[in-house]
Amino acid sequence: MPLLLVVLAVASGCSRKEHMLVESDYSYRGNFKRYTSFCFAKVTQDGDSSMNNPVLASAIKSRMELQGYKLTERKPSLLVFYKVYYKDLRLQGYAQPEIDNWIKNEDDEAKYDPVKYNLKEGTLLVQLVDARRNHTVWQGYASGIFDQQSLKSERYLRRAVRLVFDKYRLFAKGFIVDENNTPATLEEDLEDGRD
Repeated sequence: MPLLLVVLAVASGCSRKEHMLVESDYSYRGNFKRYTSFCFAKVTQDGDSSMNNPVLASAIKSRMELQGYKLTERKPSLLVFYKVYYKDLRLQGYAQPEIDNWIKNEDDEAKYDPVKYNLKEGTLLVQLVDARRNHTVWQGYASGIFDQQSLKSERYLRRAVRLVFDKYRLFAKGFIVDENNTPATLEEDLEDGRD
């Protein structure tokens, strides 16, 4: 009987990781074809180190640069916010087409289909804000991935950022474009063998 309990505990531990929620949503008003640069938003911390984590910042910076965005303090297109939530969190999201599918047509008639998410403790939230309009244009989140131990692991933190940014598969304006002068997506780039 004790062996059965161990097997059940291991199985439930594995299934918890498999049910980790990684999602994103975006604004239909975003000018995704025009964004070229970014910088990290200046935030007051009030003792919250999750908004000033050098490993998370480095991983986000690397991913943004990989996708062609330039880091600049002078008139960036996008402001980047990130935060780790240590407690459960309810978040209003939206059921939408994947951003790279929507960007091909930019359907002006698209409607927001609200979805309430119950995010588990240890959620990474990354937001991209249009700096000129001061409007959030994209947010990605991975829920239930952090605990106190994993926050000390650089490899784990980088993996969490990768999971979130796998939902933002757009390149900066002018970085890679197709024959219609439309930004390529990360998926298309990898399919073409350009990595």
